[in-house]
Amino acid sequence: MKAEARASWDVNAIKSFALKYWIYIAFAVLFVILSVASPSFLTVDNMLNVLRQVSINGIIAVGMTFVIITGGIDLSVGSILALSGVIACSLAHPDTYPVFVAVGAGLLVGLLCGVINGTIIAYGKVAPFIVTLGMLTIARGATLVFTGGRPVINLSDAYNNIGGGYIQGIPVPIYVLIFVILIGMFLLNFTRFGRHVYAVGGNELAARVSGLNPARVKIAVYAISGLLSGLAGIILSSRVMAGSPVAGEGYELDAIAAVVIGGSSLAGGVGKIGGTVIGALIIGFMNNGLDLLNVSSYYQQIVKGLIIIAAVLLDRKSVQ
Repeated sequence: MKAEARASWDVNAIKSFALKYWIYIAFAVLFVILSVASPSFLTVDNMLNVLRQVSINGIIAVGMTFVIITGGIDLSVGSILALSGVIACSLAHPDTYPVFVAVGAGLLVGLLCGVINGTIIAYGKVAPFIVTLGMLTIARGATLVFTGGRPVINLSDAYNNIGGGYIQGIPVPIYVLIFVILIGMFLLNFTRFGRHVYAVGGNELAARVSGLNPARVKIAVYAISGLLSGLAGIILSSRVMAGSPVAGEGYELDAIAAVVIGGSSLAGGVGKIGGTVIGALIIGFMNNGLDLLNVSSYYQQIVKGLIIIAAVLLDRKSVQ
């Protein structure tokens, strides 16, 4: 009987461990498989290239994590990225404004869009899905109106170095991503604001009764999401040396996928920046590995969708 009980406990312990840390196990397995399948995968140049590509989605996903922990969603991040990017690029021509003016303008546009989202959601009592879907359309339309449907080109070298430059052989966007991750972790794990974010997502009514102001928390998290989308827009536009009015299309899906794969619950109250980063890396490595193996991008979308569904199912099982 004792042996059977011990065996049962071992099985349950392994199952519990696998459900809790499946994201890290999946990441390790994917990394090993791609390393074996493609000799070009595990090279320094390819790793740096993947991390630079992941930096855009990773930055957006950090902001999305704050939003999803409160039980919300932000579908407008891709359009805000595009709008912020073209505004920044319009001020980044050679011999015009200093680069910090262009960067500041892009960040301000993203921040304002996020504040508008949060204010309508918090005080207008409108579902986040509807509000951010509306902002998705508005920001994209504003981008097309501002540019006339044409990319903004002829940017200064200082601006282009933001996304295309290197420091000690490492792309600048990787440093920016690390900085954003550290700030996000600090805010969520070591500040009163972070505790308020989890409280609002876990039980908004209880948070209000406890004396918190859920409206302010919601405005703040959407402002963070908008600000980081603006930052991602600046990095992307400087990397491709143009502000494109169609940039960021579909980026909201990749950001949401990274957050969900990383263990955040769409019901709110649960989520970690570290998990989101792993989720973004899984998506980035998967896309890169399949490209190296000459797998069609159409199949990549199918695989990504299956991973999202599996992540949600595993999340539900771990809660039960």
